[in-house]
Amino acid sequence: MKNLGQMMKQAQAMQQRMQEMQAEMEGREVQGSAGGGMVTVTLNGKSELRGVKIDPSLLKPEEAEILEDLLKAAHADAKGKVEREMAEEMQKLTAGLPIPPGMKLPF
Repeated sequence: MKNLGQMMKQAQAMQQRMQEMQAEMEGREVQGSAGGGMVTVTLNGKSELRGVKIDPSLLKPEEAEILEDLLKAAHADAKGKVEREMAEEMQKLTAGLPIPPGMKLPF
């Protein structure tokens, strides 16, 4: 029983730290770019789009398809960075806890 009580305390502490981490991640901003920096997007820690910067040379009607592709690539770049940061923070948070392999957090 003592182990169960200790596990419950650890789970509650982890839940609190997880909520704090998620709030911190919401405040972070990550930039992704494509086309050698010609297109840059900024996402927050929840992968919400916060900004887009486009090199003026791409603002030509004949460049529209390229611009669309670069926007998608820059977004994917930024989203990947957000996901990596979240995974790193989760790794720090769960270090030392007996969590079964493959179990995803938050629950």
